[in-house]
Amino acid sequence: MQLPVTVRQRIEEQADALGFTALKRAATTMSEAYREGRAPRLASAERTAAYLVTRMPATYAAAHAVLGEVAARIGAIGSILDAGAGTGAASLAARAHFPEARITLVERDSAFASAARQWLPDAALIAADIARMDVLPPHDLVIAAYALGEFGAPLAAALWQAARVALVLIEPGTPRGFALIRKVRGDLLAAGARMIAPCPAEAACPLTDPDWCHFAARVERSSLHRRVKGGDLGHEDEKFSYVALARQPVDLPAGRIVRHPKHHAGLIEIETCTAAGLRSERISKRDRDRFRAARQAAWGDAGI
Repeated sequence: MQLPVTVRQRIEEQADALGFTALKRAATTMSEAYREGRAPRLASAERTAAYLVTRMPATYAAAHAVLGEVAARIGAIGSILDAGAGTGAASLAARAHFPEARITLVERDSAFASAARQWLPDAALIAADIARMDVLPPHDLVIAAYALGEFGAPLAAALWQAARVALVLIEPGTPRGFALIRKVRGDLLAAGARMIAPCPAEAACPLTDPDWCHFAARVERSSLHRRVKGGDLGHEDEKFSYVALARQPVDLPAGRIVRHPKHHAGLIEIETCTAAGLRSERISKRDRDRFRAARQAAWGDAGI
């Protein structure tokens, strides 16, 4: 998965204008600050360029994967609200799946919002702190990608109130990110929301600490991305946790594969979340049809 070509080109132009040495220094500073849970002390141009190169591709890949499944279940929608839109990665992903929808960005960081307007010039922009808005404008689909953790779980109720059709929440695929998603999932299901994905049921989550549910989207690294991060691989896997909820019920899959299938000689082990809870299966080569399906199954797929 890659950002659209025109977006990648504009990002590289901004990186070139900053200079590689400054870009790499800013990326390192930003990464260290995020790990320590604090805001990076960087000039806006440095912070924005570093984010565009190192984080925007991963955010786009995660949102693209999630929204593809949402689109398949809810169909066309007319409007999208991107809450805490940042540089517009989730909105770009939404446009790929809902090309006719009107998009509204809500973003308090002027430098990030300015970057987003480069590739989303027709989107409406609300320059505001989403957590300080008394009322959010209603839209068919509301998205908060990597934003809820910054603003806190109470914001989810306001986001849900603004969602006429569906709400999508994406957080880092860490124990902390999943804990937030699990709490909001429970709260909103109790308030009447209906599941879209990833869960195959609306019952309580069967996972307990220290286990957590997350998925991965493969991101193709540009040469600049590799140089800045000092990596040799041409890709990285962005791990994320998410929940997508709707006003009306949709058809749910029978299950969801929640771990990488383990392949052995003549045997494949698959762990699936089902409406009845977690199910571990050992599928033998003797069961030819199911073994063939298991060989093609991947983490995150519907159960076989």
